[in-house]
Amino acid sequence: MLINTAVDQDSPLSCLPVGQPTLRRTMKLAVLAALGQRTALRCTMPGMTSTGTASYIKHHLGLAGRSDQLFTDDAVTLLHITSRGFPRAVDNLCLQSLVVTFAAGESLVDEKVARSAVTEALD
Repeated sequence: MLINTAVDQDSPLSCLPVGQPTLRRTMKLAVLAALGQRTALRCTMPGMTSTGTASYIKHHLGLAGRSDQLFTDDAVTLLHITSRGFPRAVDNLCLQSLVVTFAAGESLVDEKVARSAVTEALD
C-alpha cells in the first residue's frame, strides 16, 4: 500500500538494498520481480586484487600490533585465490589459518597450514 501511493506523482519511498553477492541472485527471483523492475541502479563491489589482499592482511596485522611477517607469500596467494578477494572471506580464512598454526605449534602461516585451514573452513 505504501509503495503504490501516488506512484505517478512522486516516489514516496526510497530504499537502498545493500548486501552480499547473493542479493543480486535473490532479486532475480520471480517473487521479487516487481521490486527488481523498480531498482534504478545496481552496483557490484569486486573482490580485492592479490596485491590488495596482501596489503589488507598486512594492515590488519599492523593494527593488531604485529609488524613482522606472519603469513608467507604462498599462504597469502592461496588465501586470496580461495577468498576471491572478498574481505570477510579473507578475515575468516586468516583467522582459521592462525588457529591451525597455533594448534600445530608453528610460528608462521605457510601454504601447508593455509591449505589445511581452507579445507577446514570449507567443510
